[in-house]
This record gives sequence, structure tokens and C-alpha cells, in this order.
Amino acid sequence: MAAPEPGHEQTFPSLSPAEIDRLRRFGATRLYAAGDQLLTMGDVVSGMFVLMSGSVAVSARDGLGRVVPIIDLGPGGFLAEAAMLAGQPRLVEARAIRDSEVLVVPADQLRTVLIAEAELGERIMRALLARRAGLVELGAGGPVLIGPAVHPGVVRLQGFLARNARPHRVVDPADHPEATALISRSARGETEVPIVVCPDGSVLRNPSEAELARALGMVRVDHADRTYDVAIVGAGPAGLATAVYAASEGLTVIVLEARAFGGQAGASSRIENYFGFPEGISGLSLASRAFVQAQKFGAETLIPSVVTGLRCETVTFTLEMADGRRASARTIVVACGARYRRLPIANLEAFEGRGVWYWASPVEARLCRGEHVALVGGGNSAGQAAVFLSGFAAKVSILVRDDGLENSMSRYLIDRIEATPNIEVLPRTQISALVGGPDAHLARVRWRRTPTGEETELPICHVFLFVGVEPATGWLRECGIALDPDGFVVTGTNDHRSRPLPLESSIPGVFAVGDVRSGSTKRVGGAIGEGAAVVPQLHTVLADPPSVRR
Repeated sequence: MAAPEPGHEQTFPSLSPAEIDRLRRFGATRLYAAGDQLLTMGDVVSGMFVLMSGSVAVSARDGLGRVVPIIDLGPGGFLAEAAMLAGQPRLVEARAIRDSEVLVVPADQLRTVLIAEAELGERIMRALLARRAGLVELGAGGPVLIGPAVHPGVVRLQGFLARNARPHRVVDPADHPEATALISRSARGETEVPIVVCPDGSVLRNPSEAELARALGMVRVDHADRTYDVAIVGAGPAGLATAVYAASEGLTVIVLEARAFGGQAGASSRIENYFGFPEGISGLSLASRAFVQAQKFGAETLIPSVVTGLRCETVTFTLEMADGRRASARTIVVACGARYRRLPIANLEAFEGRGVWYWASPVEARLCRGEHVALVGGGNSAGQAAVFLSGFAAKVSILVRDDGLENSMSRYLIDRIEATPNIEVLPRTQISALVGGPDAHLARVRWRRTPTGEETELPICHVFLFVGVEPATGWLRECGIALDPDGFVVTGTNDHRSRPLPLESSIPGVFAVGDVRSGSTKRVGGAIGEGAAVVPQLHTVLADPPSVRR
């Protein structure tokens, strides 16, 4: 919810009396006197409030007490934000300026509105997306991260919040003396930095992503004992596409994701070869839209939720999570993707989060402003990252093992790299050593030209790794699901029916889509296509469930 001029039609559309009349059957009217609180930040009471008369002041605040006025709404305006579709705490608050009559549409009925009233639903959905983007831009309604902007903990938490489209603000003690005092009062040492102040006033000391998510109400479970039609592990393009298509067809869906929706694609600065977007779209924008779309159709999402095991002894599957929770489903879709491989360098792990990065988002890019950075990899993700970073860094050196980029990267990206003056491509070059500085941050990088053995060492503080992928399938082994030699899920070989289902694994009822599937194309478009294609196969299994799993 941005704080621009009140006339911004897309973010704050005004509903006509006729449109309000169409909404009456979905809700009930309520009266508020001047000064009454309609919404309180942190409440999980879901619903859209449509003003029929009177006026309401909308604002947001953060844990440090900063209040950001958003807008004053009059008749025809409505209070709603994307968090309500997920049953998460509200990020704004609202108070009646004058006596007001309000039509309250509960969240479950709002989903009906979005589907049954197509044109009106489109305007409302567009407003929900725009309002969340505005809140993120303002940093209003979310937690405050207090610590040096380059602190690994600050970068880690900021990346987590940014990739989940959660508003937040970073306060660097170097720029705000009062933050220094707060750290000295709240943190008992370096290990407790950063300090995180949540909107409800609670203080966290160097929390994990899961601890922060719990404090913000991001992992609320509405139906802990429910058996879903389908449980999807992974919220990348394949998992989100499955959720959208399955939920829109009436299946009950739960999505479990370890870190952030969008997967690797969510960190892509610009996707230009995805069908229908000739101007390109950022991975975060594409994933954010898909995420809200899945919630529109009723899919439940739990982020972060690390799945550690799959129990498949009975007809109903059970997913086990790292925090002890469980989720039951009749079918499983494995869409947990793949992660970039680590380079075989002895001290690499020590610099992860301290100069070594596996994605290139605006959070990491701002740390590289005016510097020389190294990027390892020759695929499309590496190319997109290099072009994006070139807008911040003084120079980007791309290191590839092959003779060039032609065999692994799309032509349009190669052309753009060649046309960007501050990007250089170093063929047949590999990093041989990483050297730290006195602050334990990466300070120097040494690389070797493999044909000659010649080595070069430069003062480079940031290295981005996009080197191959390995599947996140360790949690499947106990269930006995067949994997290929590289650990990807083998599909299309199960013959327990008259013909194998192309995306079904060796265990009936367990499917794999996207990067985690053996033989997949490792492209956003391919992942989304598989997410759509698996849904008819889910219907086949749900209509005729196997009597045994093995």
C-alpha cells in the first residue's frame, strides 16, 4: 500500500454504488463511530472492509514507533491487503475519522468475489498486489532490522524478507546513533546482532529465518489435522503453478517451502524469454503474482517450512518438518528444485554470507556498488545476474570453464553481455583461492587460467556462484523413491496402471515437476508447464488411489 496521492486508481480504486450493491450478498454491514478502530496491526481477523459512508484513516507503523500515513478513504474505498488471503496478521491499521458504515466481506467470501465477479475481482486483485508492493517500498508495517548494513545477519534476514515480499526497514547504527544505543541495551554481544524489532514491539536477537517468520505470523496453520488432496514441496515456478491449477480445480492444497516463494527464479532480476512477457519481468514479480494467485484459489502456504522426511507406508502420505510439524496428503508433488553447487574450495563455507553469494538480488547488489565483483557460471541465471550486477558494480568478471558462453547461454543474453562495457568474460578460468580480511569478510580472490596455469589475485570482496545444480532430494530416500545417479527424481516408469503417468515417481501418488525431476529442461517456462501438466495426473490418482504404495 503505497503512500502516493489518494487518486492513484490502481492502488486505491473507488467502487461505485452499483459495485457495492453486488458485494452486499457476500458480507454484512457494520457501524463505526468517529474514533473507533476498524483494523489493528497484527490482527489476523480476515476480511475486506468496504466504506459505504463516512471516512477512515489508514496508516502503518514499525517496531520503533514510526507511523506512516497511507491514505484517507471515503465512500467506495476499501480496506484489504494481500496478507488477508493467507490468514496472516494485518500490516496496516485503520481508524474512523467520521461515523462510518462499512460492508465487511470475510476472507473466504472475498475469494468467491474474486472468482465470481471477474471484472470487479480483477480490480481488487490488482489493488492487493499494488498495495503490498507499496508497503515493501515504504518499509512500513514490517520489522526493523538494526545492525550494520553489511552485517551477514542483516543481509541474511533482509534477503529472506525481500524474497517473500515482506515490508521491512534496515537501520544502520552508523547513520542512526539511537540504533547504537538500542543495540547496546538489547544485545549481549556480537552473536546477538542484528536486533530485530517486530511491529508488535517484541525484540528478537539475531533470529533464524524460521524464528522471524513465527514472530511475524507467516507460518500460521489453519488446518493442522487436515488431510489435503495434494501437498506440494517447493514454491518455485513449478510448485506455484501446480498450486494455482490444482486449487482452481477444487483440490485442497498445501504448499511447503524452505525459504522463499519463487525459488531460484524468484531471485532473477529479469526473465525475458518467458512466453507472453516481451518486455521481461523480474522473477520476484512473477513469483509474487503466482503466490497471491494460489492464495486466491484457497491454497495454504507455509514459508519457511523445511521438509525433512516423507512417510509413505500407508495410503495417506505424511510429510515431516524440521520443527516437528506434520502435514498429511493423498498425493505429493515434489517441486523443491535444485540448488547451486559449492565450489571445491577449502574455506568457501566460511565466506558464505560474507562475500560469497548464490543469488543476486537488490540486497546483495547494493553491497557491490562501485566494486569489482566475480561471477562464476555460464548458464542463463549467471548471465541475468551479470547484467543486473553491472548496473551497480564497477566491473563484473564472468569466469567459465569452457571456451565461452555459446554452449550454455541464450543468444540474447550473450549479445547483451558483449554490449555491456563493464562486463568481461574469462574463458577457461576457475577460482583457486579465497582470502579473508581482518573482519572475516572476503577480501581477495585468486583465479587460474586452466590452459596455462597462470594465476591472478585481485582485491575482490564479492563472488557470485551459479555453478551447476544439485537436487534437494535427501528427504526422499527413506521412502525409497527412485533417483537417477545425480539425485534427481525419476518419473514415468511406474507401471501400476494401464500406462505410466509421465510425471509420477516410482512410488504411486508421488509426482515430481520442475528442476528436481530427472530430464527436466531447467527453464521457468518448462517448470510452469509441468506444474500445469501434473494436475490431470493428480486427478487420475485421486479418483483411483492405489491400495499399496510399494
